[in-house]
Amino acid sequence: MVVEVPRWTNAKMEISTKEPLNPIKQDVKKGKLRFVANVFPHKGYIWNYGAIPQTWEDPGHKDENTGCCGDNDPIDVCEIGSKVCSRGEVIKVKVLGTLALIDEGETDWKIIAINVEDPEADSYNDIEDVRRIKPGYLEATVDWFRRYKVPDGKPENQFAFNGEFKGKDFALDVIKGTHEHWKALITKKTDGGEINCTNLTVSDSPFCCSQDCAKATVNAAPPCEAAKPIPPEVDKWFYYQKN
Repeated sequence: MVVEVPRWTNAKMEISTKEPLNPIKQDVKKGKLRFVANVFPHKGYIWNYGAIPQTWEDPGHKDENTGCCGDNDPIDVCEIGSKVCSRGEVIKVKVLGTLALIDEGETDWKIIAINVEDPEADSYNDIEDVRRIKPGYLEATVDWFRRYKVPDGKPENQFAFNGEFKGKDFALDVIKGTHEHWKALITKKTDGGEINCTNLTVSDSPFCCSQDCAKATVNAAPPCEAAKPIPPEVDKWFYYQKN
């Protein structure tokens, strides 16, 4: 997986699929940098959060399990290991299960996984191992995704399967399906709309570019500067009665 958001942080960072080479950028909403709200008792993201490259939740494909179309992004991953990863870090993970979030009418699978280098990785082989070894973590994950948009004035999110997690084999099938959608996208067999498919590694893709082209794209980006201080309101805790 590619780590977009380290655990405990709030900045809503994500792979920018509409820009060349898909850099990780902070989401902007109404002209302001976006931070995820803290809904008590949670602080920031409660896992290392990111995405599996070479996957795509096709907005033109209705998922047979959820009855909703994809959210037009790579498939999301919640990594539950003990290490707080760095933004942009690429780590190998063991897939354990998945949760089917329905986010504003779109299918948004959340893969539950653990870093293979985690000291306890060998103890985890399926979703029930998470429930046994980390009691309360899966329930907290459902609660987090259900309520994280409420402070923005939006309703609670919904889930397929009544919010029940599916196991490893089911999750792997979901990932394989989104990989097939990505292959159709990258070979121009599916119209990706505004998605920028420029890449260096898929030789049979009409979007494949040279190393020099990629370097020019990176060099054209704004220079790296010191991060702006995080606004104090980002640390605010929101409290409200659960429905």
